[in-house]
Amino acid sequence: MRVPPSKKTYTYLALGDSYTIGEKVAAEENFPSQTASLLHKKGRKIAKPRIIAKTGWTTGELQAALNKARLKKQYDFVTLLIGVNNQYRGLKVVEYIPEFEHLLRQAIKLAGNNTTHVVVLSIPDWGVTPFAEGRDRQQIATDIDAYNAANQLLAEKYKVHYINITPATRKASTDASLLAEDGLHPSGKAYAEWAAEVCQYLLSETEK
Repeated sequence: MRVPPSKKTYTYLALGDSYTIGEKVAAEENFPSQTASLLHKKGRKIAKPRIIAKTGWTTGELQAALNKARLKKQYDFVTLLIGVNNQYRGLKVVEYIPEFEHLLRQAIKLAGNNTTHVVVLSIPDWGVTPFAEGRDRQQIATDIDAYNAANQLLAEKYKVHYINITPATRKASTDASLLAEDGLHPSGKAYAEWAAEVCQYLLSETEK
């Protein structure tokens, strides 16, 4: 017998880097925590998100952390947002593709092989931030677009949900309220926008 959505307690695993852990914002302001809070307000019981993410991680470092974590349980929902540090360090997209694909396949497995319960978020464009002053902002944008073209193609290949948050992150060029105090990472306000999109999708999945 199917448990009614309002009676079930959902679990959520968030994989990524600084954009997932929420560098420079309070823990409750990162997007996984805000997503869980929104779902709760919509009448969905959800456990505290399990977050495997660290500022500065590349795909390879997230993979190493996952290997070490050796997760055995399955989660109702999994989000994946990774790649900005590959770009920042000047790594090639052709190197990113197989590493991201492996992570995505693991995310799907951790979601009980339910592809519709996996969400990939695009990489934000840090080139619009004050931190990028003096750098080639157009080249950063071009690189980020190339990385996102790759992760979107893989999301489509594996039939997982894809949310393109990059255009919204570029609004930080004229809206400082979307940035944390370090002038690089998103603010709680920015994360709230991402969380709203993730919540809307996950809520629709709980109603199926």
